[in-house]
Amino acid sequence: MTKIEKMTEIFPDKNACPTTVDPITGPSVLAAPKLKSRDSSMAETPDSLLSLKGKVGKNPHTAAIILAGGHGERFGTHGGKQLLTINGKPVLTWSAEAFDAVEDVGLIVVVCPNERMAEYCREAIDTFPFVTPVVMAPAGDLRQESSFNGLEMVPDNYEFVAIHDGARPMVTPELICHALASVRGSVDADGAVVGYPAIDTLKIVSGANILGTPDRASFWTVQTPQVFRREIIIEAHRTALAEGFVGTDDSALVERIGGKVLLVKGPRDNLKITVPEDLIMAKAGLGLRFNNEQ
Repeated sequence: MTKIEKMTEIFPDKNACPTTVDPITGPSVLAAPKLKSRDSSMAETPDSLLSLKGKVGKNPHTAAIILAGGHGERFGTHGGKQLLTINGKPVLTWSAEAFDAVEDVGLIVVVCPNERMAEYCREAIDTFPFVTPVVMAPAGDLRQESSFNGLEMVPDNYEFVAIHDGARPMVTPELICHALASVRGSVDADGAVVGYPAIDTLKIVSGANILGTPDRASFWTVQTPQVFRREIIIEAHRTALAEGFVGTDDSALVERIGGKVLLVKGPRDNLKITVPEDLIMAKAGLGLRFNNEQ
C-alpha cells in the first residue's frame, strides 16, 4: 500500500507539540543549536539522522502543502534539487518529515511536476515511514499556480493550511507549531509568516547607482512555512487569479485583499537550497543537529 492509498487512515498519538513550554515564547524554537566539536572532515552522517516520529491526531485541523515544482535553474541541476540527497535522505523528505511529526497536520500535499509524480512518491515518500497521509498535486508554471493547485487538494474540514518550500529541509516541527500557534493565538489574524530581521545594510539602487539607504529595522527576510486560515488563502488566490495578479509569495495575496498576516521570528538556519553552496550548509547544519541529539 502506497502513502497515497492511505488517505483515509488516521493514526492517533497523544504526543503533540509540547504543552509544557509555550510554542510562541518557548526558547527552543528560536535558539540557535549549541555547537559540538566534531571531526573536521564532516564525514557522512548516518542515514537515521534525526528520524522524527510521525503522528496524526484524532481531529487534525491543518493540511500542509509542500511546493516541490522547481526546475533548479539557479541551482544548475536539471530536474530540480528536491530529490538531491542530504545525509541519506532527499531534500523533499527532510521537509515533509517535519510536518509528519506535527500531530495537528492531518494531510500532506506534495506539489511537483505532473510527469514526475511517480518518481517523487517513490524516491522521497514511499521509501520512508510516513504516518500522515500524502497526496500529490501537479505543479504549475508559476509558484502561485502550484500553491493554488495544492489548495484544491485540501478538503473543507481543514481550518488551517501551512505552505512550505520543499527546498527548505531544515524546518523543524517546533517551528511549524510556532507558526500555527501564532495564528490560533490571535483572533483577528488571517495568517503568519516565518522570517527573521534583516542583518545586512540595504541599498536602493537604479542600475549601478545608489539612491538611498533605508533603515533595515523595517525589513525582514521571509521564509516558510506560511500558515493561513484555509478560507482566506483560497479567497486570496481566487481573487488574484481573477484579476491577473502575481505575487512573490502567498502572504502577498492575503495582504492584497486586506488580510492580517503576522510575522513571527524563526531561526536563520531555515535556509532554502537555491545554489550549490546552500546544499553544503544544509548538510553541515543537519549534522550539527544530529550531534546535539546524542
